[in-house]
Amino acid sequence: MSRKYMLTYCLRSIVGDWFQTIVDKDVSAQNAQALAANILDWLISSGVVVAERDDCVLGAESGHRPGPAVGAVVDSAAGDSSFRDLWTNGLAIVTERSVFDAGQGDPIAVSCPRCGTATRLVDDCYELIPEVWELFGSGIHAWAEGQDDAVVPCPSCAQQVEPTDWIWADDYFALGHLGFKFWNWPPFRPDFVAEFGRRLGDHRIALVEGKL
Repeated sequence: MSRKYMLTYCLRSIVGDWFQTIVDKDVSAQNAQALAANILDWLISSGVVVAERDDCVLGAESGHRPGPAVGAVVDSAAGDSSFRDLWTNGLAIVTERSVFDAGQGDPIAVSCPRCGTATRLVDDCYELIPEVWELFGSGIHAWAEGQDDAVVPCPSCAQQVEPTDWIWADDYFALGHLGFKFWNWPPFRPDFVAEFGRRLGDHRIALVEGKL
């Protein structure tokens, strides 16, 4: 579990609603719904969430509340089971082209998957650097609008990189067609995230943590 999430989770009850989104970065638009159904069947059969849907998530009409075995997949060191009693405590599944983000704040840096060089996106006052952010922001926008051939040239090595391949600091962004957003749950156990990835076909995944 990251220090960032532990801090934000501890403050959740004071300042707002928190989420963890497991994003499949590789699944195609055509296969997203079928894969989502398989994962949901696994989560229900293992007792992580319940099958019934109700009004327990934000940004969607309904979701799935925590199941009886949820304690096995979250970090008990967090020492907080009160999320079970919250109104917003469910799983929402997104099966469409989406830019998943961490909510508040700005991305700090992004690394090139080709040369490994990190490009800083903010200045010393943590304000976005317009000319740098415009390069990446335009690429993300183009992809979100359906341009599968959109690329962003690396400022360091000049190679053309697809928006889905950039590595964002703290997983601030993740682009894909399938995401599982869990509202107000304690941090996940690493083995749960690993099993999630395996059941997604060993696709590349990102764990986007944030708040509203």
